[in-house]
Amino acid sequence: MNTIATIRHSSAKLSGQSARPSDRSGFVSRLVRVLRSLAKWIDHLLERRRSRLVLLEMTDDQLKDIGVSRCDAHREGIRPFWD
Repeated sequence: MNTIATIRHSSAKLSGQSARPSDRSGFVSRLVRVLRSLAKWIDHLLERRRSRLVLLEMTDDQLKDIGVSRCDAHREGIRPFWD
């Protein structure tokens, strides 16, 4: 194991680069993936909240068209966005 590590370090020294930038690029790409995933999740939660607020604004005729009672729409509309 030490031999491989030595060869890696010696070849990195010869090329003038260290092994660190590749480690950083892996970390950065993982961080970017996590942040994108988090942004998608937050966007999903906000979209759910917006759709629930729209339910609260619908008229009785509109709710009847989609088969939802006023009571059901109100119950769904007041739910928290994370639920």
